[in-house]
Amino acid sequence: MPKINKELSMSCTPTHYTKRRYIGYLIVTIVALVLPFIRINGNHLFLLSFDKKQLHLFFTAFDMQELYLMPFLLIILFLSIFFLTTLGGRVWCGWTCPQTIFRVIYRDLICTKILKIRKNIKDKQKEFDENIIKKTISVIIWAALAFVAASNFMWYFVPPEDFFAYLANPAEHKLLVGILIGITTFLVFDVVFLAENFCIYVCPYARVQSVMFDNDTIQVIYDENRGGKLYDGHTKLGKKPTTPGAECIGCEACVRVCPTHIDIRKGMQLECINCLECSDACSEVMGKLGKESLINWTSAKAIKTRSKVKYFRFRTIGYMIALSIAVIALGLMTTKKEHMLLNINRATQLYSIKVLDDNTPKVQNAYTFLIQNTDNVEHSYYFDVNETRIKIDRPLDPIKLKAGGKKKVIVVLSTTQTLVDDTRRDTPIDITINAYAKDAKETISVDRKTIFVYPKQIELEKAIQSK
Repeated sequence: MPKINKELSMSCTPTHYTKRRYIGYLIVTIVALVLPFIRINGNHLFLLSFDKKQLHLFFTAFDMQELYLMPFLLIILFLSIFFLTTLGGRVWCGWTCPQTIFRVIYRDLICTKILKIRKNIKDKQKEFDENIIKKTISVIIWAALAFVAASNFMWYFVPPEDFFAYLANPAEHKLLVGILIGITTFLVFDVVFLAENFCIYVCPYARVQSVMFDNDTIQVIYDENRGGKLYDGHTKLGKKPTTPGAECIGCEACVRVCPTHIDIRKGMQLECINCLECSDACSEVMGKLGKESLINWTSAKAIKTRSKVKYFRFRTIGYMIALSIAVIALGLMTTKKEHMLLNINRATQLYSIKVLDDNTPKVQNAYTFLIQNTDNVEHSYYFDVNETRIKIDRPLDPIKLKAGGKKKVIVVLSTTQTLVDDTRRDTPIDITINAYAKDAKETISVDRKTIFVYPKQIELEKAIQSK
């Protein structure tokens, strides 16, 4: 007998998905709160600052003009969603979604564990007579936490070092305060009153996830072959299966513990968020009978064939390859960060001609340079022209810019040499401008292509004659 009991205890070990989820929630919360405060050389891991018009990515700051990185981020985001959904169903919803985490904090921690408004964390279906005073206290506690959560969200758009400075002067930053109050109010309404209805009726993810499922997708599945059939379509046949040999005892512990108020024994439902609390409840009951849980985190194919879940298959491998390519491409793009930006626009006048004292015509072209210092320190900038016959008339002195500063500069290029001998038409000549920081030319340098328009010979002759 001791040997039999040992075997039973080994094969019927209760699942602990809820505890693992709580650990996951704690890790996600700590990471989300701490990340905005981590800086390397003044840059954040991720920050989309509308205030400073910057994108920080992997501790590198990019100007808004460098937002060619955003498509890669969006591609990675959507590919990750497709991959996770195909592999693990709504695993995001049950294990990492802020909505689920917030509801666990409010419903299970504040209302059940601390204030005892709910009597049992394992019964989420029963509505208890609410004490108005306790209910008010629970809302106040959650409102304070919601304010922290709203602030945490804002830190990814307004970095903490600016956020607290702005918050100290609310009259001068009314928009920030308004957004903060708006998000906090929404979180209070959502978590306290809307509750799981957000997951069921509002969240679009529940509506699109089913098209990404296949027979190998991991889901929360009731083993009907062992437990017995309880539903015929949407019709419930009874509290307990009548099938001979059915192992489900009809305790409905899985139903009472479900936060979205569904019966998992009915089959796959859009409302299921893969929290697996029903699996824990079933494993606890069935474990006392020396049996394994009837509700498991597995795939429909694995249940049907009694085989292991097939994680690596065509679709998941395809998503992993696509994700890898997108991540590598993003990594390569971030290494090509330019510490200065240069936009060149030509003046509306094609050229001007001046005649020197020795009757030599001097052809000038005017440009507007928009130079921006995207580095974290001040630099002095200047530039060269690849065509040695073209000289720089203006500016003659370096352009000094503070960190993050930008400036428009009128640039005049000229030549006194005959670049083209064409009597019928003006000739655009391709030139390359090499702009650089004089104190860091090897690391901060950009090339931009533009044209220098050289006039036809008849225009040069007219200018000489009219002197």
